[in-house]
Amino acid sequence: MNKFLSICIVYCCFSLNMWGQNAQIKGVILDKFDVPIPQVKVSVAQHNTLTDKNGFYLLEIVNTEEEIKIFYNKSNYIEATVSTTLVPNQVKEINLLLLPQQSQLDEIFIQKGYENLTSAIVIPSTILRQIPGANAGVENLLKTLPGVNSNNELSTQYAVRGGNYDENLVYINGVEIYRPFLIRSGQQEGLSFINSQMVENIHFSAGGFQAKYGDKLSSVLDIQYRNPLRNKTSIEGSFLGLAGTVDLVSKDQKWSAITGIRYRNNRLLVNKQETNSTYNPSFVDMQTVVNFRPSKQWNFSFLGNITGNLYKFSPKSRQTRFGTIDNTATLNILYQGNEEDKYSSLFGAIEANYLIDDQNKISWTVSAYESREQEYYDIEASYLLNTNKAPDATIAISPINDQATNTPKGIGSQWSHARNDYDALIISSNIKGTHKINDSQLEWGINYTHENIRDRMVEWEMVDSLGFTVVDPTLGLNRPDPYQPDEMPFAPYQNLRSKHFATINRLAAYTQWSKQYDMQDYNLFVHAGVRGQFWNINENSSSSNIAISPRAQIALKPYWEKDMLFRLSVGLYQQPPSYKEYRGMDGTLNMDLKAQKSLNVVLGYDYSFTIKKRPFKLQTELFYKNMTDVNTYTLDNVRIRYRADNNAIAYAYGIDMRFYGEFVPGTESWLSFGYLKTEENYDNKGYIARPTDQRLKFGLLFQDYMPQIPNLKMYLNLVYNTGVPGGSPAYDNPYLYQTRLNDYKRADAGFTYIFKDQKTGLNKSWLQGIEHLEFGFEIFNLFDNQNAITNTWVRDAYSKRQYAIPNYMTSRTFNVKINLTF
Repeated sequence: MNKFLSICIVYCCFSLNMWGQNAQIKGVILDKFDVPIPQVKVSVAQHNTLTDKNGFYLLEIVNTEEEIKIFYNKSNYIEATVSTTLVPNQVKEINLLLLPQQSQLDEIFIQKGYENLTSAIVIPSTILRQIPGANAGVENLLKTLPGVNSNNELSTQYAVRGGNYDENLVYINGVEIYRPFLIRSGQQEGLSFINSQMVENIHFSAGGFQAKYGDKLSSVLDIQYRNPLRNKTSIEGSFLGLAGTVDLVSKDQKWSAITGIRYRNNRLLVNKQETNSTYNPSFVDMQTVVNFRPSKQWNFSFLGNITGNLYKFSPKSRQTRFGTIDNTATLNILYQGNEEDKYSSLFGAIEANYLIDDQNKISWTVSAYESREQEYYDIEASYLLNTNKAPDATIAISPINDQATNTPKGIGSQWSHARNDYDALIISSNIKGTHKINDSQLEWGINYTHENIRDRMVEWEMVDSLGFTVVDPTLGLNRPDPYQPDEMPFAPYQNLRSKHFATINRLAAYTQWSKQYDMQDYNLFVHAGVRGQFWNINENSSSSNIAISPRAQIALKPYWEKDMLFRLSVGLYQQPPSYKEYRGMDGTLNMDLKAQKSLNVVLGYDYSFTIKKRPFKLQTELFYKNMTDVNTYTLDNVRIRYRADNNAIAYAYGIDMRFYGEFVPGTESWLSFGYLKTEENYDNKGYIARPTDQRLKFGLLFQDYMPQIPNLKMYLNLVYNTGVPGGSPAYDNPYLYQTRLNDYKRADAGFTYIFKDQKTGLNKSWLQGIEHLEFGFEIFNLFDNQNAITNTWVRDAYSKRQYAIPNYMTSRTFNVKINLTF
């Protein structure tokens, strides 16, 4: 089966026969206020067309591989000229801003001007909606980029350059987005906050980002939802769920709205895991963006989101085989009980933008976020571990010297109980300004955030092995021979109980200066800024602190024959603790916790070139992080638990490379490579690997089509990561458990046939009234690799040896989907 699928992929990738066909250009023309401009003349040689009332144009050009010039003309506007190269069958999108004649500025591309100044990666939103994945969307695409690591296809969480999931900033329309608090596993997550059908622009930086972005250590993802230009409805359905989006625009173009509703059910994927269970999830959300432009100076927008997730899970049984060829083991588990979790949230943000003049702009945003999360479960697991011979280091990873080396099996039971509730209300208000002063630009902002947290944690675990109970080892009780009666107290193995009512107030501000120097032999771009945050946490007692974060970015573009760009980013990044970081593993709050600090240095190099008149780019970055006041943590699936102290130091260094371009004419693909090493030193015990120390990373995103059938397209998403540390059992010293999980290998393939788009199916009567229709077939985990996310630790009869049992992810899965726009 694997050989057959491999042959199919290779055939689709390389069966390219360049038949001569016409190419097309399309796009939207806007003015400086983002208002569509109708009746703009778009011309190429003898071909020309006019934009419609929504500023949209589509122009077909006779096949040519020579450079062409596209002219954009309209009275009272500065004429714009764009040079480009087209290849057969290509459909190229060129969106443009036209400026009035009184303005002396050059024409500006909507999605340009960002990537040349910083290390941010600009991702086309058209790719986003096509690439297959168990959790298709923005995060699925990010995992193919260098420096971004994840070994959990069910989760939208990702780690960047040795950081964890809590160290990433996410913005939508300039508003910061928050992660759920109680989520323990990927199959509980459901929907990402980001609705991929509503996305227009995606900017991602894996480090060295500017001062205008918030106080996190690792990365920033900046998403812009699109501003609708015309009325339309889009529907997407698959075995994993259903999504619909409606775009509305008023006749006078002053009002516009885009609303998306999504439903997702992970049952198709969860049923492919090794645990036999009754799984009944329901993940639903609705998002809307409403824009109102009463004049050219004022613009108002509203972003809203409602989420309701219900997760019901009743495990029945599990069988896992692991070990080596000559030393195999089998774990059999029978379960009783169930888990029921509820996650609901409300989010709303109102933004007002005032354009004072061409040089000055001010915006004010008020947002509120409420989250209510509930995690209730009672599950008993009875297990039997069989080995065909005495365990060795490949199975029993504990270094403890016990007398049961020759014991061929372990028998026991484990009862887990939780009643966890978390309520959070976060209110934020910020004002930002942008001012152009001669050849410079000054940006500033002030933000106030109030967090009200109510948290109750009740978790305990009973462990029984062959008739006796394993008590909490921190109690200092030494149980005698388990087969002899004793008077030891009856106590759970783990018992966590806490209740907190905390408030956190934060006041943050930044200022940033940017300037471009046009020298005789080179262009120099400079960003320099500083941001600071004062915060106070209050619960019975109060504690305050302050963090200052200076940052700078420099880009040098020499006037060489070869198109090259050199970048340097330096900054002291500080992450003031969130409530989650304040709470330690025992449930108590450390009110004196300080901000984690990271001195980041990023050196980048971009080389742009053409092959057969097709554009390509090689982007390389060397990075180094020196971290102090580190708050160490354990990672179990996607659940992070902190020690809630600043007793560690850490470092991370590596190299990220990305080679991308039009490997196939008219499509964008890329190949990523990353090397990372990150270690931490806790209480001067020495350096050990951090939980996200994923040394090597290879990623491939490839698009192709068959020239004989151009409507049939293929998409391949391939990721290879070396294994991360497998973690350690509860109460044990992580310094004694430094073995790694197996390498993560995954390939997802998708095949799409387009029945109708802007150039196909126009004459088919049964497609009248339909703007776009396509049908897709997807294969997740194409080669059916067994990937492990964490280890389950099983104790033997004497509780002196721990067995690391890998928790495998999903196997090969098939999916079909349909996209319809009308």
